[in-house]
Amino acid sequence: MPLALYALAVGGFGIGLTEFVIMGLLPEVGADFDVTPTVAGYLVSGYALAVAVGGVGLTALLNTVNRKRALLLLMVLFIAGNAVSALAATYEVMLAGRVLAALCHGAFFGIGAVLAARIVPPHRVAAAISLMFAGLTTANVLGVPFGTFLGQALGWRSTFWAITAIGIAAFVGIALLVPGRGAGQEHAEGGLRAELGAFRSVQVWLSLAVTVLGFGGMFGGFTYIAFTLTEVSGFASTTVPWLLVLFGVGLFAGNLLGGHLADRALGRTLLVLFTVLALVLAVFALVAHLAWAALAALLLMGAFGFATVPGLQMRIMRFAHRAPTLASGANIAAFNVGNALGAWAGGLGLAAGLGYTSPLWTGAGITLVGLATLVLAVRLRGGEFSRSPFRGPEAETAEKVVASERGGI
Repeated sequence: MPLALYALAVGGFGIGLTEFVIMGLLPEVGADFDVTPTVAGYLVSGYALAVAVGGVGLTALLNTVNRKRALLLLMVLFIAGNAVSALAATYEVMLAGRVLAALCHGAFFGIGAVLAARIVPPHRVAAAISLMFAGLTTANVLGVPFGTFLGQALGWRSTFWAITAIGIAAFVGIALLVPGRGAGQEHAEGGLRAELGAFRSVQVWLSLAVTVLGFGGMFGGFTYIAFTLTEVSGFASTTVPWLLVLFGVGLFAGNLLGGHLADRALGRTLLVLFTVLALVLAVFALVAHLAWAALAALLLMGAFGFATVPGLQMRIMRFAHRAPTLASGANIAAFNVGNALGAWAGGLGLAAGLGYTSPLWTGAGITLVGLATLVLAVRLRGGEFSRSPFRGPEAETAEKVVASERGGI
């Protein structure tokens, strides 16, 4: 794989830390600013909302900028946001720093995914995307626990200074390793009008819906997993951070495996992964009272949940292949909309008194709706090509001929 992908992975690692490490530091941050846990929680939800906005808005604004330069500008925003958080004297400034850092999240992964697809051979596109996202999953496995320990030992500001340093390292890596021209590094072709034109495709909208529902299903169960593990499985609350490392291991392995499989057969891979994920969530709900079974289910939930990510990102880029940048950023926003949907729907079951396994059942139901949406999309498409759209014009023309014979794109 090109070294440029590893530079993108470092950026993804820093972004993943920024998003998730705050959850382990909320008590310290809340106490320092003298705010309630609910108000402190806005540092999480505010970040998620800013990701959704930035995923579309900043991607559109950077549409005419060379992709390498756009990524460097986004890393500057990321570095500034985390430095503001580290220096924040008030809660409001801390929240502003979180929002500033979050704005780059969606655009970075959206633009980065397109760039990653352009600098590898056609049969390695999903694997390249999964390598870029490996930084995000590694942040969950290693970064978040150690970031939490660092913040607890040296103060929460030290964690944000460490993330700022990671952002600087990613900036240097992108500047040195990502080529400025050629191999698809140029800015989005056709301008903003062409990028918006991609949304005329029914398949692009269906891809966004599948992303929201598929990822929302996993987060329906994951958002309240601490309650499930402590109240149903019987684990002590002090073990939850280490159990989440196990979940992170599943994310990391599933991401890499999903990228490999999606390169071989995209549509079939997503259909299988969604089916198995729904089954895993349902079985988890049934066996959550058994500690050993809960551990296995937690690992599998992370693996099959995140195995869908490279394929979901590749799918929307396929159907927006002439102008994929904005659609790619929109899909990153869709992941975060799915997170919010899953958390909201999972909370409904808890509020209704259905027990601490109800979010898992809710997640399984949302995933099945996502699977049904995917089946509809595939049927409308008349089947899906297993190869990547990121190849030469001759292959693209051949695909169009086959598509027209099968009922069109």
